[in-house]
Amino acid sequence: MPSSRHLSSALPLFLLVCLCLLAPASLRAATKPSHVQASLVAADASVKPGQPVTVALRLVHDEHWHTYWLNPGTGLPTSLKWTLPPGWTAGEIQWPAPNLLKDKAGNIVGNGYEGDLLLPITLTPPASAAPGTSVELKAAAEWLMCEEICVPGSANVALTLPVSADAPKPDAAFGEKIRATIANLPRADAAWKVTASRSAKSITLLVTPAGPSAAGAAAPTNLHFFSDDGTVAYDLPQTVTPDGQGGFSLVLPVATDAPKDVKKLLGVLTTASTWVPGTALRGLRVETPFAAAAPVSTPIGQLLGTLALAFLGGLVLNLMPCVFPVLGIKILGFVNQSGQDKKKVVMHGLVFALGVLLSFWSLAAVLAVLRAGGQELGWGFQLQEPGFVFLLAAVMLVFAMNMSGVFEFGLSATGVGAELQMKSGYAGSFFTGVLATAVATPCSAPFLAPALGAALAVPTGESFVIFTAIAVGLSMPYLLLSIFPAAVKVLPRPGAWMETFKQFMAFPLYGTVGALVWVLTGQVGDDSLMAILGLVTIALGVWVYGRWTAPGASAGRVKFGYAGLAVLLAAGAWIGWPVPSTLKWEPWSAETVAKLRAENRIIYVDFTARWCATCQTNKKIVFHSSNVLKTFADKKIATLRADWTNKDPLITAELAAYNRSAVPFNLVWLPGKNDPVILPELLTPGIVLDAVK
Repeated sequence: MPSSRHLSSALPLFLLVCLCLLAPASLRAATKPSHVQASLVAADASVKPGQPVTVALRLVHDEHWHTYWLNPGTGLPTSLKWTLPPGWTAGEIQWPAPNLLKDKAGNIVGNGYEGDLLLPITLTPPASAAPGTSVELKAAAEWLMCEEICVPGSANVALTLPVSADAPKPDAAFGEKIRATIANLPRADAAWKVTASRSAKSITLLVTPAGPSAAGAAAPTNLHFFSDDGTVAYDLPQTVTPDGQGGFSLVLPVATDAPKDVKKLLGVLTTASTWVPGTALRGLRVETPFAAAAPVSTPIGQLLGTLALAFLGGLVLNLMPCVFPVLGIKILGFVNQSGQDKKKVVMHGLVFALGVLLSFWSLAAVLAVLRAGGQELGWGFQLQEPGFVFLLAAVMLVFAMNMSGVFEFGLSATGVGAELQMKSGYAGSFFTGVLATAVATPCSAPFLAPALGAALAVPTGESFVIFTAIAVGLSMPYLLLSIFPAAVKVLPRPGAWMETFKQFMAFPLYGTVGALVWVLTGQVGDDSLMAILGLVTIALGVWVYGRWTAPGASAGRVKFGYAGLAVLLAAGAWIGWPVPSTLKWEPWSAETVAKLRAENRIIYVDFTARWCATCQTNKKIVFHSSNVLKTFADKKIATLRADWTNKDPLITAELAAYNRSAVPFNLVWLPGKNDPVILPELLTPGIVLDAVK
């Protein structure tokens, strides 16, 4: 049995042997190769001063692994950050035609590349580069590589080339490969003509032969369009239809998050064969403005069917939740007038119908003008404007408060003659028709959707006829009361019940206000709180009006009521009018702050919560300031938002690090500074602008 001394002397040797045995495994784990191997290669073996040289990032993918194109669909495109000698400049990556990337189940997962890939880049040396020397070209490459999982990849690549006054010779290993890649980069070709038109949900791309090289050649096969800017949904099927004359029509689905203001189609149309015989040109570069889709006249039989659907749809609109509350006001008016002159009842019905007709014709005219200007619009397009939604919500709120008895318009004018009251009543009927049309647009009653689809696609004249049919359907119940005034007799007689009915009908209007605020929240996000406060201020204004202008009030009280109404309406409009900020807020995290600080960016961090009224006031005052928005854009200031609406231990801990336990809390990180600039709780544009200097 060995002694303890022998054991103690053998122990270090035993540990050393164990470490030696373990070291290769740990070393292999630490240096496990990437699934994509990156290197920098050149088209020429040398550099001539002042003459551009083409290099390429070479990515060799393991089997079944892929990286991404400039518009990846999902994932991230490959990028390069250059470190070049003084005087050198680098161009952008020149992207070869991409491929559809699919998982094992056949689902499309993005746009990109597999296999052995060359991504060319043009570098330009200065004319002062000294022949006889050499230059080292270095870059940091980053990519995302995916199979069943996705892993970020990166590598520092470098290439050393001699500088020579002689004309460069092709690189023996990669010269021809890089030149072939460049020759077959996607490009427009005179042999093919492309045009495109866009509707709300699809883009039609027409590709027709336009030159002799395309005529008689084998037709391109397996066409697929790759969108540069994400306008076309990358993961939805595309319909390709040959036109029988060598060309093709492609119907491309528009992405749900596609930019709405895109004026042209940008991308690459690929084929499994070639676009030009004798070449390997797989990608045809597409850059064409959207042409307005030419309306096609409707056959008379189909038009009559569309008109019938439009009339029925307008009729059923009377029962829709967004229309019925407004029409309740008109029904109440008929009840009020049922015991009076029948001619007056008839005129009110006709004026109401006129308001509906003129409103629909105005809407049809606006749609026609905007469509002629190239806009793609749908039914209810005005409700896509936050300002219109806020204005409509305010009008509904005022109507509802009137019906609830908070105030009465016109009580101070009781001494005015009966003729003036009559004109005011007709104006009210006309406005009710206008309001009914305004709130009808978001409703798609049965039978109405196909009629509206036709109205937005046919020539202008037919569109007006279809809109007229909808208007007649909406106003038909009141037209019938005008044509058959005896039908008014079936309505209940005026009585004490009317006040109860009137107040009850206010609640559907309050519900409509709530629905409009919900729409506004989806459009402007957190700024909708200011819209709510604005509506409350408007409500206060009409309450002041009703309280101080009641019958019997003195002239001074009446003047105060009018002044209070004017001031509070203006204040409510200022507070609540939605102006979406152009700033794009990213979620806050400590890692994001560290990353942006490493990039020497100015960082603005907003610790906020939806329940914090001061936070919302700061946003209204500061981030709708044109000076602040311009400064943030010019300086490319990163904006991060730490949303503390719900419990978040990370945000709580970060606030505690600054001895804070409440919001608002705003700070600015400046490049080169170890500590941030902490801003006061109440902000102004000047305070923020001073902080980011």
